[in-house]
Amino acid sequence: MVYGWRTGLALSMMVALGVVSVTAGCGLPLPAVERAESDGFAFPYPTEGRPERIAIDHNTFEAEHVGHTADGGQFFLTTPFEPAGRRFVALYLFDRVGRFVRAEIDPFDKDLYQRRLKNLGKVTFDRIVVEPFEVEKFGQTFGLVVDEPTASDEIWWVTAEPGDYMAFAEPWDLGTYDT
Repeated sequence: MVYGWRTGLALSMMVALGVVSVTAGCGLPLPAVERAESDGFAFPYPTEGRPERIAIDHNTFEAEHVGHTADGGQFFLTTPFEPAGRRFVALYLFDRVGRFVRAEIDPFDKDLYQRRLKNLGKVTFDRIVVEPFEVEKFGQTFGLVVDEPTASDEIWWVTAEPGDYMAFAEPWDLGTYDT
């Protein structure tokens, strides 16, 4: 049987919630630090609380153009948008260990998007592990923005802005997101 990506994501989330529920009931502590890998580089980072790094798995949707450049850097080429309708081309670049380097953001143009992708040179589309960041341009906040909980029953989120079109939650090494 063929499942849609949303069905698969929903099933994965249900399984993950079930595992957390079972381990929480046993009184076993959840590990605060796990290992993440990106391009063969491994480093420990917290998987709970405020994220130092988040994983983004390559897919054929919002994360179609994430991966590594020939020099080992990481990239995320995307099209954020304002709810009112204005779209943008945003290329976010990170170093080998996921530290934010720079952003190239312009009003949306299909040809510009393709040029940005081509100008990256030889790339591999795969999982990236990068730090949250934010930059201001066109009167908007762009980036992978951390949303801190304001109440005890809320959780941490990292959202792709503007447009809140990708939302990441703990554990930060999962690599998947909500839309």
